[in-house]
Amino acid sequence: MKPSDVVYLTKSRLVELENELRELKTAGRKYIAEKIAEARSHGDLSENAEYDAAKEAQGHHEMKIGKLEMMLSRVKIISPEDMPNDEVYILSVVKVRDMNLKEEITFSLVSPEEADFEQDKISVTSPIGKSLLGKKKNEIVEVEVPAGLIKYKILEISKLY
Repeated sequence: MKPSDVVYLTKSRLVELENELRELKTAGRKYIAEKIAEARSHGDLSENAEYDAAKEAQGHHEMKIGKLEMMLSRVKIISPEDMPNDEVYILSVVKVRDMNLKEEITFSLVSPEEADFEQDKISVTSPIGKSLLGKKKNEIVEVEVPAGLIKYKILEISKLY
């Protein structure tokens, strides 16, 4: 397996995804099977739109299961203890000052699979994440985003957990 194929996850996110997969394989499959059986009971399958929709939903459901299984087969657990304290890496919490707006923002750098903008968890593959990686406290970072050039000064670096 190439390094680019590895999916980096925290232990807690791995548990969440394993639970989701288990739910999809059990209750999810049962629900879809019931929908197909109900649609089948309505008669002629050649003109039964409800049956076609249920079979299509089954296909999407199985595709989601397949994607999750593929991703979970490539997981490598990461831990904050494995990362340095003095530079920004995955699982770092970085407090920055936006040099244009003069406001402070805190980002948590995570894998793309764990990114959640509403929780200020940004992917290390995002433009901001990429620009912060490997930087140290007091460095100025320039980030090209669709809205233009943003400059951040790194104020603090800590570990996510």
